[in-house]
Amino acid sequence: MRQGGLVRPFPSARGRLTDEAMNQPATDWEQRYRRTVITSDTVVTACVVAAIGNFFGARDAANWHEKWGILAFGTELLVLGSLWVSRAWAPAVLGQGAEEFRRLGRSLFTATVVLALGGIALTSRNIKLWIFVAIPAIALVAMTERYLLRLWLHKQRKEGRCLRPVLAAGSPATVRDLVSRTRKFPHLGWRVEAVCTTDGHGLEGDQLDGVPVVGRLADVANHVHRDGYRVVAVTPDPHWSPDKLQRLAWNLEGSDAEMVVAPVLMEVAGPRLHVDAVLGIPLLRVSMPTFTGGRRAVKVVVDRLGAAVLILLFAPLMLVVGLLVLLDSRGGAFYRQRRVGKNGREFTILKFRTMVVGAHKARAELAGLDEGAGLLFKVRRDPRVTRVGAVLRRYSLDELPQLFNVLAGSMSLVGPRPPLPEESAAYGPDIRRRLLVKPGLTGLWQISGRSDLSWEEAVRLDLRYVEDWSLALDTVILWKTLRAVLYGQGAY
Repeated sequence: MRQGGLVRPFPSARGRLTDEAMNQPATDWEQRYRRTVITSDTVVTACVVAAIGNFFGARDAANWHEKWGILAFGTELLVLGSLWVSRAWAPAVLGQGAEEFRRLGRSLFTATVVLALGGIALTSRNIKLWIFVAIPAIALVAMTERYLLRLWLHKQRKEGRCLRPVLAAGSPATVRDLVSRTRKFPHLGWRVEAVCTTDGHGLEGDQLDGVPVVGRLADVANHVHRDGYRVVAVTPDPHWSPDKLQRLAWNLEGSDAEMVVAPVLMEVAGPRLHVDAVLGIPLLRVSMPTFTGGRRAVKVVVDRLGAAVLILLFAPLMLVVGLLVLLDSRGGAFYRQRRVGKNGREFTILKFRTMVVGAHKARAELAGLDEGAGLLFKVRRDPRVTRVGAVLRRYSLDELPQLFNVLAGSMSLVGPRPPLPEESAAYGPDIRRRLLVKPGLTGLWQISGRSDLSWEEAVRLDLRYVEDWSLALDTVILWKTLRAVLYGQGAY
């Protein structure tokens, strides 16, 4: 097992690592972060339980120990025990994707069920307080605490710290794509520090995008044991046969390395992927995407209720925005445009007007300034945009009236971007899969850069949403939309 061996860093796009980072074992930060999470969860649980116990127990101080103290202590132990059993503190999930929060939620749900069953068995009258007040309060505070810790971790990663050293093994083209993605999204925590290829050479001789090529694919395990990489990322290459991948997995035993294999399949992830053992053969099963059923019914209800609540919440703001639009330039406050929705059905989308009257007719004159990707027409400094319109676009306030489209059922809170009729008419069979679900007020495209995305990347994100949709994914997108709107990235 690796016991703090040094990892050889390389100059990245963000500069060289500090001397302090170079001299620390790669696993130190993981151990410290895990201890911090465990300590924070314990303190949060203890504080919430103590606050609730003291508040409600103060009215019955004589019997506090008997009625409240035992239940408080038992609830705390039960919550912490559930977190441990559910592996909510596993290093592999801390700071990574939605799985961390899923395990946290599953742990608290388990604690709730056990607490309820224990209350029934003991016929306790005070158990409802801990089920309906204490555990929901712990969930709220713990989720917030975990999110704040993750923000800190992501900040460290953007500065080149708290990254897992990765050895990438595959063809130069697929490894280059991996290196590009890890540099573009440093918050994911990977830094490719070495590469192995079939012949031991990269696209630039002994380097590949600034990453040293240290050997051949057959030498991967030797480099991992010697240099202590935390992740072995296997990318597509004709060299990799099932037998060679299995042998590599065996040879990595005894190291701290996690082996990650990129399957040569469609871009499918999330709840549709399942690993089954059939006749002793591990098979990756891809289930069909679901466009109907109970989860979709829940999505419809959440869309309608969410839109109604948000309309009531933002009604004063929409009134002020509408008045500003009217005062800024001639024309109405709203702009109506035909868009294409689910199954190709057209509907009228509502937006606050951000351009001068007759802007659509002037589009032909700006054809030479088009900066949009693919079928999209975009001009970063569009002369047709009004002063108020520029502010509305930057912070996506012009899209608030689309809540009425969501309430009416033609749109969803989360989904692919709603295309124009002329845009959808040029879609090929693959891209038309975007129309299998309702378009969204927000989506993966909005939290990933909006107008700064290439056409291919925007399509890829929309198709990924269609294929891998889940209620959990919707929740993550809605949460991240707030930050994307506040920063105004890619909006013009």
